[in-house]
Amino acid sequence: MVPSDSSRARERDLQRFYDLLENLTTRLGGARKLADCSGHDEWPERGVYFFREPGEIRTDTGDGLRIVRVGTHALKSGSATKLWTRLSQHKGVVKTGGGNHRGSIFRLIVGTALIDRDGLNYPTWGSGSSAPRGIRDGEQVLEQAVSSEIGGMPFLWLGIVDEAGPNSLRGYIERNSIALLSNCGKEPLDEPSTDWLGHASNRKLVRQSGLWNSNHVTDKYHPEFLSTFESLVN
Repeated sequence: MVPSDSSRARERDLQRFYDLLENLTTRLGGARKLADCSGHDEWPERGVYFFREPGEIRTDTGDGLRIVRVGTHALKSGSATKLWTRLSQHKGVVKTGGGNHRGSIFRLIVGTALIDRDGLNYPTWGSGSSAPRGIRDGEQVLEQAVSSEIGGMPFLWLGIVDEAGPNSLRGYIERNSIALLSNCGKEPLDEPSTDWLGHASNRKLVRQSGLWNSNHVTDKYHPEFLSTFESLVN
């Protein structure tokens, strides 16, 4: 099949996006893994993060691992959530190796995919915004498996210190990055591998987008965001 003009344009934009991430990687001194990170490291107060996943290779836009999740924090006015606070929610608890999937949508959807792929029995997973100790203890083994999955994903972060709120620059970068990467309703580029855990997700938008994201995967991206992204990286 001959790629459409829109697909070729998106391929060029994805190549530019990944080139900018390589520049960011150099500036950060390399990607990190949450399993190796702590609050004692130097983190910007606010920012956007980009996760890759072992085994998920770019097949159309260049070499290396593809981005599988983009996120930020403090998108509600008045929020005081900091970058490391959000990342630590995804990481989980060092002492137990577990975590709290009710405080991290990333942990929730990865755990649900593990349940469906492996035929696990966790009827309380994702139920409610909180749970008593007994239920959380019963979920501990799965929480540990989720920590292992997410903790092994290389990630980058881009510090953007702006005001909390839905119109923040961080939100603009997050939305457009997800929309650019997403394969929802488009000729697919850098498709997930056949073994990608996300294929087992109960969320159609995760499966269709090839990302551990549901929000913004059906949005249209604005190519001019890449110039803003470049200036932030530089």
